[in-house]
Amino acid sequence: MSRRGRALLAGGVLVATVLTGCSGGETAGQEPAPSSGPALGTVTTAPDGVQEVTLQTQDDYVFTPSTFTVAPGEVRLTVVNVAEQMTHNFRFTPGDGPAPIDPEIPLLTPGESRTVEFSVTTPGEYGFECSFHTQLQQYGTMTVSG
Repeated sequence: MSRRGRALLAGGVLVATVLTGCSGGETAGQEPAPSSGPALGTVTTAPDGVQEVTLQTQDDYVFTPSTFTVAPGEVRLTVVNVAEQMTHNFRFTPGDGPAPIDPEIPLLTPGESRTVEFSVTTPGEYGFECSFHTQLQQYGTMTVSG
C-alpha cells in the first residue's frame, strides 16, 4: 500500500474511532469562535513584523475561509477547531505549490487551537488540507502575492 494510502486509511480509522464515542444528538449550526481580533482570514502584521492569519474548521469539513493571501515573508498561521465532534489536522498539500511548506498541525481536537510559523518567498498558490478529510474536499488555497 502506498504511503498516501496508508495515511488515508490511518486517518479514516482515527475518525471512526473518534466518532464511535460521540453522541448521535443533533446540533444547531456551528457558531464562530468568539474573538476580539480581526475577522477570520484577515491577514494582519504583528509587532514583530510577522504576518498573522487565523482559519477555523468545524464539523462540516471546511476551512473558514478556504482562501487567503499573504505577501512573501514570515507567516504565523493559527487554526481553530470549533467542531463539537470532529478531529482535524492541517498541512500544506505535498506537491501542490511552487515550493514545499513543511510545518503542519498533525492533530487538532474539538475546541483546540494551534499555530504554525513558516516563511514563503515564491509567489503562487499553495494548497492546504485536512488530510483526514480530503475525500470530503476539506481543502483550501493560500496565495503568495507576487
